[in-house]
Amino acid sequence: MQYNKLGVLGGMGPKATSVFFDKVIDCTDAHKDQEHIDMVILNHATLPDRTKAILENKGHIFLSAIEKDIKLLETAGVANIAIPCNTSHYFYDEMQKMTDINIINMVEETVKEIAKHYGEGSKVGIMATNGTISTGIYEKTCHKYNMTAYLPAEAMQSNIMNIIYHDIKGDSGENAALKVETIIQELVNKEKCDCIILACTELSVVALREEVSRYCVDAMRVLVNKSIELSEKSKITQK
Repeated sequence: MQYNKLGVLGGMGPKATSVFFDKVIDCTDAHKDQEHIDMVILNHATLPDRTKAILENKGHIFLSAIEKDIKLLETAGVANIAIPCNTSHYFYDEMQKMTDINIINMVEETVKEIAKHYGEGSKVGIMATNGTISTGIYEKTCHKYNMTAYLPAEAMQSNIMNIIYHDIKGDSGENAALKVETIIQELVNKEKCDCIILACTELSVVALREEVSRYCVDAMRVLVNKSIELSEKSKITQK
């Protein structure tokens, strides 16, 4: 039986791409090499910073660079493209217009998953980069499903950015998990959020305790599950 090949447009950042790859392998119901998903992974680490491109209104530079990657994946014959980077989804419509290959919309799929489990009227905390926050992509999509998006106050958002860029991307933090958990607990206990979206794939790198992670919906995990589904494979739900 022929299965769908998955294209992965990665490098944003490299650790997040590596975690995505590992999660797809770990969550696919496979018992030998040949039962796993064929993947073509482009780890384009030198792509322009997405947050900077958005905040400085230089999206055309990012799009020009990524179009070449999309064409490479087309040539490789992939059936679907996964992009394990939330901020880049600000450019989703422009990227999808570049190809007839389906690009999985991580933002849409994540919010759809939350709406299914938490329902209308839910209050959803967003943990993301300044770039993702400034675009309003999660906020707008939450409103589409009649849910309220809660955006962190300035001081908390500054802490989130420091964790993402210094502790995780910069590999300089020894207590990244504790810092992330502290913010999640504040969003749940003080701000009364029903759930928290880990809306930056770098946050997926951090191992959280179960009593904290149960409040979270990891956008990368949603992307992993959708990638497996569209590749016509079965998921291992317990991992």
